[in-house]
Amino acid sequence: MQVKNLKPNNRITEYVDRVLVIESYQNDTPILLTLFANGSPTLVFNYATGTIKNHCTTHLTLFGQTIFPETLIIGEDFTLIAYFFKPYALGSIFGLIARELTDRPVDLNLLAPQKTGTLQEQLLNAGTTNNRIAFLDNYITGLIAAAKTESPVIKYAANKITCNTSVKVLAAVQKEMHMTERTFQRMFEKNLGIAPNLYRRICQFNAAFQQLNNRRYHTLSDIAYENGYADQSHYIRSFKEFTNLTPKDYLNFMG
Repeated sequence: MQVKNLKPNNRITEYVDRVLVIESYQNDTPILLTLFANGSPTLVFNYATGTIKNHCTTHLTLFGQTIFPETLIIGEDFTLIAYFFKPYALGSIFGLIARELTDRPVDLNLLAPQKTGTLQEQLLNAGTTNNRIAFLDNYITGLIAAAKTESPVIKYAANKITCNTSVKVLAAVQKEMHMTERTFQRMFEKNLGIAPNLYRRICQFNAAFQQLNNRRYHTLSDIAYENGYADQSHYIRSFKEFTNLTPKDYLNFMG
């Protein structure tokens, strides 16, 4: 199995953080891809179909915020391309209320069949991964061109919390924007799909998760303190909440 993380095309970087490509051939057994919380709505094209929660996935799936871990099972050769969006993209370029997709991925064709039917045919017949990425880039570029301008307030708040996941950041951002706690929460739930403190904790978990994955630590306590957890036990509880595993179990599973 080959895994590549790519920088998005310059035309779409305002709304797309990164592009992930996974290609797997000559599979004797089903491939299990675990989906963890990362704070990013995601558009996934999969040449093969798979299952999540015993439900068949389609070739084009749009994910909102993922809170609870899920497993995508693919039983045949596949090429998967995932576009990870900025947290506020569901409302801005897809015109959706974000909370309606939280932990509820949807077939993209159900949202705009007149636009995505052609896209799906292009992707299935493209022949190469580069061609598929070009088609997806063009599709997203078109969405951006027709998008309503995102709220600068929600964009500012999301970026601020992404960069600073301490508990104190929420009160500081709320104060800067002269909002009540309830108004702040409603704005987040509508535009990002989850409450601001949950988004903060997901960003905190994801930063620590990347550090663990990249083996950039000596002990788990290092990860805990560098990412604002009270101690190692606090970090392990958070990790288990979002993965159903302990960090040690995850590392053993990954080999």
